[in-house]
Amino acid sequence: MLFLILSCLIANSGMAVSPICPVEISPPKAVVQIGDRFSANCSTSSDQVAGMGWESSNGGTALTPGVSVLELNIKSVTDWRLQPMCFLNLKDADQCFETLAVTVYKTPDSVFMSHPSPTGPMKEGENYSIQCDVVNVAPIRNLSIQWHKGNEVFFTETFDLPSVYPFNATSISNLMAHRDDHGALIWCEAKMNFDASGPNLPSIMSEPHELNVLYPPTFASPANETLEIPAGRKFTLNCSATGNPIPVYSWHFPNPIQLMKENRHPNESTVSPSYELPGTYSCTAANTQGSRTKYFTVVEPPRNYTTLAALVGGFLALGVLLAIVGVLFVTKQGVFSFNKDGHHKGRPTSSEPI
Repeated sequence: MLFLILSCLIANSGMAVSPICPVEISPPKAVVQIGDRFSANCSTSSDQVAGMGWESSNGGTALTPGVSVLELNIKSVTDWRLQPMCFLNLKDADQCFETLAVTVYKTPDSVFMSHPSPTGPMKEGENYSIQCDVVNVAPIRNLSIQWHKGNEVFFTETFDLPSVYPFNATSISNLMAHRDDHGALIWCEAKMNFDASGPNLPSIMSEPHELNVLYPPTFASPANETLEIPAGRKFTLNCSATGNPIPVYSWHFPNPIQLMKENRHPNESTVSPSYELPGTYSCTAANTQGSRTKYFTVVEPPRNYTTLAALVGGFLALGVLLAIVGVLFVTKQGVFSFNKDGHHKGRPTSSEPI
């Protein structure tokens, strides 16, 4: 609009507009917060300049003759579409101008995130829509909304809208509940993004919500186990499971006598049976979301027949040895003697006098 007004004034005055303007504006572009002070310099190195000025909706500077540098000083920026123009009047009656690109911004008044599940805990496998509202922010094209879950950014939304005026932005994220999310914090975050010409503003966060996800029991170790336990040896069965709510446990034993004794301690994730008997033991972990059963097959390890054969062989060898000794060294009277044939009952075997 200002450009059209200035062009009309130049046209009515009969002044030509030069396509090349020997002017430099510092900074070449700017980012300023609504209500803040703002200043810029316009300078020229040409000796053909008769005067220069600033045309601006906030705090313009009138045509000033005989200068090569002219400052624009705005005490408080109030125009969302601020685009100041520095113009030069040349000695040959030409006029030229350069426009300063200014982004006027406003940080959000607030950032609010809806509760992930306002009616109660979330359930694993179900989808939930969560809304993030960013109130009164400008310009929206420089806004991004990030969704955080724990240490993870799981969704980012930007807005390709031309409006420079304050705007209420909304981002909706879809989240499928998973057991790994239970206990994690979730929040949304509004961030104003500018290039090097603008400030690096801190993000504005919503209040976080802690996720409460219900899910059925899952065993920490394999679903079914086979254990080789020698007869009479103590053993422990582990049925520990995770779940939300916390699972409760029930056990089934292969022998009725075990069932009568062990059921005096219900709802335990581990048991050490008082009677160490082989068979199939089962444990069921259950909560409001479902139940899971785990089976333990307890068997006696196979006998070591190599060792048994060695023992039998040893005993047989000892028996044969004893038989040989009996034949060679035991007399008919049952007396052990190394001189079996020379032994006579009741008299010495030597011919020497006693």
